[in-house]
Amino acid sequence: MPPAHPPPPHEPDPPESNPAGDDAPSSASSEFWTGVRDELPLQLGVIPFGLVFGVLGIASGLTPLQTILMSSILFGGASQVVFAQLWATGAPPVFVGASISVINMRHVLYSASVAPYLRQLPLHWRIPLAYLLTDEAYAVSIKRFLENPANPFKHYHLLGTGMTLWVLWQITTTIGVFASTTIPEELSLGFAIPLTFIAIVAPTIRTRPDLLACITSGGLALAGHTLPWNSGLLIAAMGGILAGWLAHRFNQPRVAQ
Repeated sequence: MPPAHPPPPHEPDPPESNPAGDDAPSSASSEFWTGVRDELPLQLGVIPFGLVFGVLGIASGLTPLQTILMSSILFGGASQVVFAQLWATGAPPVFVGASISVINMRHVLYSASVAPYLRQLPLHWRIPLAYLLTDEAYAVSIKRFLENPANPFKHYHLLGTGMTLWVLWQITTTIGVFASTTIPEELSLGFAIPLTFIAIVAPTIRTRPDLLACITSGGLALAGHTLPWNSGLLIAAMGGILAGWLAHRFNQPRVAQ
């Protein structure tokens, strides 16, 4: 009787592929709450920011309802503050609209940056995510997208960051509206606005064009802070965009002829 052949060695099954990466969440819910958790540290700057706008809205002549609705509909901290300041000075509506449009031009860049990660989503997803795409939400979620670009639930992270900011923005605006007469001036809450934007912008400065754009816009804002209707902000925004574009263009390597 021939000896029995030993069974062939068992080869381990290949590991299952995980298109979302090892760090990908296991569900849409966990990705959403990751976005909430990642966004919370930035709310330390958003809280006084929302209070400031609530106070400025009332001081500029808006009613409590108009101030709260502006936070709900426009949902743009910097543009809301500029609107309140310009409205209080009696600036022409055309100038107010132009200033807000220029300030919000950065959202075009945000949209272009996240579009490759979200273009496969249906329209009923893209519209609310576009509404929630603020400075703070973008700064947090774009890092997540870059880390796990194939994660099928990555859009829930942006939903979590955006909703966290939206809810807190509405709450703090409402508190600012009804507490506008009780908040002491010594708190200087307005100082939180530039600090918030510095915290957002600083980690994104990675190239010389980025640095030049920041230096140019900051310098122009300081130089033009005494101009009427806060027009120095409009000039600073346009100058920063132009400086960054020129620096990027002339920094491109030339093709040998």
